[in-house]
Amino acid sequence: MRKVVTAAIAVGLLAGLAPAAGATTAAPAPVFEPTPVKWGQCTGEGLRKAGAECGMVQVPLDYADPAGEQVSLAVSRVKHTVPDDQYQGVMLVNPGGPGGSGLSLSALGAYVPKNAGAAYDWIGFDPRGVGASVPAISCDPNYFSYDRPHYVPTTPELEKAWLDRSEGYARACGNNGKLLDHIKTTDVVEDMDSIRKALGAEQLNYYGFSYGTYLGQVYGTLHPERMRRVVMDGVVNAGDVWYDANLNQDVAFDRNIKIFFDWIAKHDGTYHLGTTGADVENLYYEQLAKLDQQPAGGVIGSDEWTDVFLTAGYSQSAWDRRAKAFSGWVRGGDWQTLKTIYDGANTPGDDNGFAVYLAVQCTDIKWPASWEQWRKDNWAVHAKAPFETWANAWYNAPCRNWSAKPGKPVNVDGSKVAGALLISEELDAATPFPGALEARKRFPNASLISLPGGTTHSGSLGGNACLDDQIADYLATGKLPVRQPGEGPDTKCEPLPQPTPEGVGALNVRPQQPAVLQEALKSNWH
Repeated sequence: MRKVVTAAIAVGLLAGLAPAAGATTAAPAPVFEPTPVKWGQCTGEGLRKAGAECGMVQVPLDYADPAGEQVSLAVSRVKHTVPDDQYQGVMLVNPGGPGGSGLSLSALGAYVPKNAGAAYDWIGFDPRGVGASVPAISCDPNYFSYDRPHYVPTTPELEKAWLDRSEGYARACGNNGKLLDHIKTTDVVEDMDSIRKALGAEQLNYYGFSYGTYLGQVYGTLHPERMRRVVMDGVVNAGDVWYDANLNQDVAFDRNIKIFFDWIAKHDGTYHLGTTGADVENLYYEQLAKLDQQPAGGVIGSDEWTDVFLTAGYSQSAWDRRAKAFSGWVRGGDWQTLKTIYDGANTPGDDNGFAVYLAVQCTDIKWPASWEQWRKDNWAVHAKAPFETWANAWYNAPCRNWSAKPGKPVNVDGSKVAGALLISEELDAATPFPGALEARKRFPNASLISLPGGTTHSGSLGGNACLDDQIADYLATGKLPVRQPGEGPDTKCEPLPQPTPEGVGALNVRPQQPAVLQEALKSNWH
């Protein structure tokens, strides 16, 4: 059962300050106190192998009405293995999205170098509306079906088709009821604090990736005294959520896909797709036009082609597989591999991650209502960055017709947070580097590690010793890299080298993020 209490006031003080007859005083705001987690066996095989236990935390649907309707958050825990006198507290983890399932990430502590993760209880959770939490949001499970209309609206008919699809999806999402009104970032942040209370912890340690860094920034603004050690990797720019952030991503992804094409050209002996990046890029767009006219196998059209290669803009670990799929299609007509990759990123019959992504972003802030502004802005960006711009525009277009009332973003201020470790690869496309610099300004006690030239999004704990050892040292001792004067990073690490094609040598032994983390981070790859 839930418990609701009001702010305590000493009885003697109440008596001494009793209001005069007829006077009125505002009642103190109710505070929600969750019951402790009842831990039991996890259903997931990976969590069981990691020695995790699972449970649920009951929280208010609306924190303004803590005695009202509740929702359930799925949580998992892998407990510390050091002696209790070396215990460092709970470590809450979020993989981003919004809409990413983090339930499996209680297993992440085992991958921190120097055994530094062993001193924490690692807590994974599915945010409200996500995965194993109840209720879970779904709108149209088959929205990402095959051979959809071409993303780039070169005709009025294409534009109308996508406007109708987007409006229809938003309308379908309205069937999720009251939860859509209470799934903003601020709601999730209060859920994080409820998890803290349910665990009996005075403070949270926190490890956030991608959108999870925005959760961390907002939590640090609203509950700074509750933050202990904080790692934020792939830092969201709190100053441009969310419409501008997506336009900025489009430009960055176009840059990164060109880097990928250059890499394919460098290994033309393996892939046979062209000896210059320009040759590979031209071939890529030739195939896109071809698939727009005649989808491969009746399923892989131009949109699916775009979606398959988007992941190459997120992570170098995706390069070899997609380059092989590109080559296999061009040289041998193999569309089945393209379909396998597409299905891996867009689980047929499951739109939960997409639905929650929209539910959060569409209500965190009001999006432009005028389609004229969307059209003007996206065509302007498309002119210089055609790879992803219109795909991203339609991904977010349901926000124009969203049924839930939008709020206003929190003015992020981390000045009262004792410390945080910020991480950013300087060519990260999903969360461009200026976001990390902005967070460093807003968190004056934080330190920023940058990786110049790195194109991977949220790549920590991926085998980069320079980076991962500093994370371990911070988690073990609380010591951050020395804050440097100015507005740049405080220290730098070389990014991991670009991969070598499988079969040539290095890819088979190249460090990789743990599979549990790679799977969780897929929620950011839209």
